[in-house]
Amino acid sequence: MELVSALTKGMETVSALMKDMESISVLMEALDLSSDPKEFFDGSIKVFEEFMDLFKDKGQAEVASIAQAELESFKSTMLDIAVTGETGAGKSSFINALRGLTAEDDGAAPTGVTEMTTEPTVYPYPNHPNVRLWDLPGIGAPDFQPNTYLRQVKFKSYDFFVIIASERFKCNHVALAWEIERMGKRFYFVRSKVDEDLRNEERDHPRTFSQESVLERLRMDCRKHLQKIGMSNPEIFLLSSCEFTKYDAPGLVKTLQDDLQGLQRLAFLLSLPNLSAEIIEEKKAALQKLIWLISLASALVNVIPIPRLSVACDISILLGSMIAFYKHFGLDEGSLANLARQTGKPIAELKAVIRSPGAKEINRDFVIKMLLKEGVPTLTATLPALGQLLTAGISFLTTYFMLSKFLSEVAEDARRVRKTALKEDGKKRK
Repeated sequence: MELVSALTKGMETVSALMKDMESISVLMEALDLSSDPKEFFDGSIKVFEEFMDLFKDKGQAEVASIAQAELESFKSTMLDIAVTGETGAGKSSFINALRGLTAEDDGAAPTGVTEMTTEPTVYPYPNHPNVRLWDLPGIGAPDFQPNTYLRQVKFKSYDFFVIIASERFKCNHVALAWEIERMGKRFYFVRSKVDEDLRNEERDHPRTFSQESVLERLRMDCRKHLQKIGMSNPEIFLLSSCEFTKYDAPGLVKTLQDDLQGLQRLAFLLSLPNLSAEIIEEKKAALQKLIWLISLASALVNVIPIPRLSVACDISILLGSMIAFYKHFGLDEGSLANLARQTGKPIAELKAVIRSPGAKEINRDFVIKMLLKEGVPTLTATLPALGQLLTAGISFLTTYFMLSKFLSEVAEDARRVRKTALKEDGKKRK
């Protein structure tokens, strides 16, 4: 009973802290470093007042512990996605596409015309290893009959399933879906290789070919066959792993994201390659909501005074967060190298449009320089020394602005890199 009581109290404390921080976040979003100094000063004072009010009923150590625990929870969040279907349906290609890789990239799932997967094989996202895609053996393979399949692939290990077919959905697909649903987990039907259907249709009927008509016919055909074998109102996503930003692929990614909750949803979003400008914006918005938590932990945990600055913070927390931001937006060396290979664009041209510091330049000295640039030292010089709590409030504000500025810079870099890559890709498709 004591353990239950402690856990319940802990959850209530986290909820209360989140609510308290909402009012501070609203005030901080209204602050602008480029605004009139007096206006900025007055706004900052309001933030300080709210910040200090936070500690009326909670000790500084308690708030620090909550903030740090929430960050650790995010870092340790696991998400396991199972991908299954008949042999040759394109499971491995789908896994590579969802991870932003091609078959020739390091860490890619092997692809081929024969069954390449004989047991569940895990493929973590390159920059987010806690988000994992599992390539399951094909349905109907000699050792994996439908009635024993889920038990053999350790069904309970996965959060949801993607069921892939490259032609018509069959009884095996529906039997699998029923069993997944019966056991309380989600599944998604994917019809792969639609690019091949479109090419064949255009070749055979060049005068009457209509992409929209072909896709609608494919969708209706899939739905008809699924309904015929007992699936009442199936949702089908049409896609091509070779052209993963087209057809229903963006809709599938959005659906997977929306169906996830809490930290798993955030982990999935941040693990995604920059498949669209919308994903970049969603990543930025999600990370912006995390910044107050990072700043709070930095201002209260293992704080070290920064020379020439009325701020004390944990540099390692800030440094780790900035490196993580860089990777979330695909600006690290590995992600850029993969993108260059996929689009035929020299990596030097992709790097040329990046204006934020390179990954190797993001170190302790760089973090301190950014803190010094934020303008808060001028503000704090006008304030009397009112003790450790005020220092924590100033540190919180400073780190918040510094991380927000860095986040905006890397998000803008990600947009430029994607635009540059797509220009080259567009020329190749003409």
